[in-house]
Amino acid sequence: MATMADVARLAGVSIATVSHVLNGTRTVRPQTRELVLDAVRAADYTPNTVAQSLATARTTTIGLALPAISNPFLGELIHAIEAESARHGYTLLLVDPHEEPEYENTVIRRLHARRVDGVLFAPSAEPDAALGFLTAREVPTVLVDRLIDERMDQVGCENVEAVAGLVTHLADRGHRRIALVAGQPGLRTTVERVAGYRLGLQRAGLADELIVDGHSAEEPARVAVHALLALAEPPTAVITANNSMTIGAMQAFREAGVEVPKDLALACFDDFPWADLFAPRLTVVAQPFGEIGREAVRLLLRRMADPAAPPQTVRLRPRFVHRDSCGC
Repeated sequence: MATMADVARLAGVSIATVSHVLNGTRTVRPQTRELVLDAVRAADYTPNTVAQSLATARTTTIGLALPAISNPFLGELIHAIEAESARHGYTLLLVDPHEEPEYENTVIRRLHARRVDGVLFAPSAEPDAALGFLTAREVPTVLVDRLIDERMDQVGCENVEAVAGLVTHLADRGHRRIALVAGQPGLRTTVERVAGYRLGLQRAGLADELIVDGHSAEEPARVAVHALLALAEPPTAVITANNSMTIGAMQAFREAGVEVPKDLALACFDDFPWADLFAPRLTVVAQPFGEIGREAVRLLLRRMADPAAPPQTVRLRPRFVHRDSCGC
């Protein structure tokens, strides 16, 4: 394996000059820079990141703890975070805490053991142990999606008004029994979307509250929707609080012989690539996942550069995408 000394000999410069070119630590004349880069290519030189991290106390890695990396619909978020991190010279270490507080604490500790320079973290319903560990060790951290503590940097989507708007949209079309398939209890996103549902009912003057737990996943949502359809007076409209639960709800409707929107209106939180291909095409509130990912990296780089900077909370507005499934 070629070394920095090999590159220096090929370029006819000192090892220090090679280091300055590769690390950007000092301005080097353009002609000399080109000589070094030509030598790097000729020698097929790859920097030793372990040695660099020992010398600089930085690993140029960012830890991403996202409990739903198995969810294919979150690909846009992960892609945006990875692309923005790479643009600034960072590599991602990706872990899935599985919404389990004890395991969440374990994977956060593993990221720290690998000396990541900072952490992007979507906290579970009980994140105290993991957050306490990060805070005690002063690890630069940004909360993503689930905004739980304004003393920390955090970025996510506006949830309350978004769901209230879906309720209003359905109520304005004559629906009086509007149900919500809610996410996993205790998650901040679940709490906020339930609050938005109740706000929408209040604004529409509706008293009947129909909330079932879909636990943020397809199968629990399928079972929950079957329970709604079995009521003596079932809902005429359903709101699903994330994209995985939308899939479960559609499965339940098919199994029960319910046609959307002919028999029941459906509106969803979260867009995904297939939403425009379903029959009917799904009316959704689309989160700006790409913007959330880029903003998360921006906040983390700012925190890493200035640990004493005041914390920022950024809430980005979702986009209402009106299609066919609400029947209008």
